[in-house]
Amino acid sequence: MPTYLEIILRTIAAFVLLMVTSRILGKQTISNMTFHDFVSGITLGSIAANLAFNNKLSYGLIAVSLLIFFAISFLVSKAALESRTWNRWVSGTPTVIIEDGTILEDNMRSIRYTLDSLAQSLREKDIFNLEEVEYACLEGHGKLSVKKKSEYEWVTRKDLKLHATAVQSFPVELIMDGRIIEDNLAHNGLTAQWLNQALEQRGKSVADVFYAVRGTQKQLYFDYYEDHIDNPID
Repeated sequence: MPTYLEIILRTIAAFVLLMVTSRILGKQTISNMTFHDFVSGITLGSIAANLAFNNKLSYGLIAVSLLIFFAISFLVSKAALESRTWNRWVSGTPTVIIEDGTILEDNMRSIRYTLDSLAQSLREKDIFNLEEVEYACLEGHGKLSVKKKSEYEWVTRKDLKLHATAVQSFPVELIMDGRIIEDNLAHNGLTAQWLNQALEQRGKSVADVFYAVRGTQKQLYFDYYEDHIDNPID
């Protein structure tokens, strides 16, 4: 078999195996990266890379290696679901960084978390003054959770004793790149006729629409191909 053809086949096999194993391992692997997810992702990727390009190694043996590691990762994930102690060891535990507005230096030192990292994480949450923070906790997946002091928290409708608005629904994408998403219409009890009527009222057709969505209050939003913006920001 020509080398280039073997590489093509091995690459396709690596892609398929990674997709299958990732789907089985679940969304946790790509959502909140814990210690276990980090190790699993790197190792599976390295094995798949060898499967794709290292023609000095038997693709059968590499595929077996990948499947064995996948099985180990799957069993570890399953054990973590059933045992809280095992889950804490595999995924790590949260670490309190700020308590009652005071930075806990010892906790930061124990996990090698710097002040620069803390300041950056707070800025990403639109917090530029440490005095606003009551509690801050570094989660097992490496993201910072923050509770502001009561005087700096946002006021809610409940605080103002205002009546709640209408029940919100999940946004429904109707059109993408000039094509109606039939499945979304069917799953939400909508029809193409209803959508076309809404467009006719606006003097438009499906072909004019780049993106259309029904919002949380069932309001319609349409973005057309012709934006009528003379100097768009680059």
